[in-house]
Amino acid sequence: MNALTHTLPATLQQARKARRISQLELSLRVGVSQRHVTFVESGRARPSCDLLLAWLQELDVPLALRNAALLQAGYAPVYSAGNLADPALAQAQAALLQLLDVHDPMPALVLDAQWNLRQMNRGGRWLAATLLPRAANLPQDAPVNMLDLLAHPEGFARHMLNLDEVCPVLLAHLRDDASVQPALIPRVEAFAGLLRSRLGAHVLHSGWPRPLAPVLTTRFATPHGPLAFFSMFTTFGTPQDITLASLRVEHMFAADAATRAVVQDQVAPHG
Repeated sequence: MNALTHTLPATLQQARKARRISQLELSLRVGVSQRHVTFVESGRARPSCDLLLAWLQELDVPLALRNAALLQAGYAPVYSAGNLADPALAQAQAALLQLLDVHDPMPALVLDAQWNLRQMNRGGRWLAATLLPRAANLPQDAPVNMLDLLAHPEGFARHMLNLDEVCPVLLAHLRDDASVQPALIPRVEAFAGLLRSRLGAHVLHSGWPRPLAPVLTTRFATPHGPLAFFSMFTTFGTPQDITLASLRVEHMFAADAATRAVVQDQVAPHG
């Protein structure tokens, strides 16, 4: 859904339902009556700018969608959408580069809300080229979407040794993302289609597998032998720019000594 093509009531209803919050709970959070919430969501009342901003904040609506909702209500957008090359975002860009650099030789990636790959470190480039040799020939500024690479028959999922353990959990998280980022839905459902063809529909609907470890580990088959990683994510605290709000850094850590040794041997000497 492109919020700019929809009405404010539709945008607010979808945002509230995506967060599984009742009209009563929302009314208590923003300090208005449930009746007023009902009137706004039905189009019979127009919220003030201050109320609308508080409303969107309580629903943790993405900043881009907040701007769209403000426009739908007849107000000017309040959030900027800078480019990482802009001088105003120089400190943020420096912080991202520091996170990538200090994590080398382990892979680290910068992703935006649509799962577009924005930056990666040496370890990330090595792992991408190891799993997808074709990626090594892409221009550095070529647009790459990680969900497209997951959903492609010859993509990352092809190399996962524990596809049945990892991907149903990942799919559930992606569908949760898509509930507040509807533009993700086609890519997420393409990934679901790949999983159905590889694992069977019964696996996707049988519930998550019983966790065997504190963190979910992804295991890949590679020319260097099996490699195992788990991930942590870093985001900007209280960002007030749409670009910064969309970014997150995925830090991949070796889940065993063999993986750590391979990465250090393959990446570190060539820095």
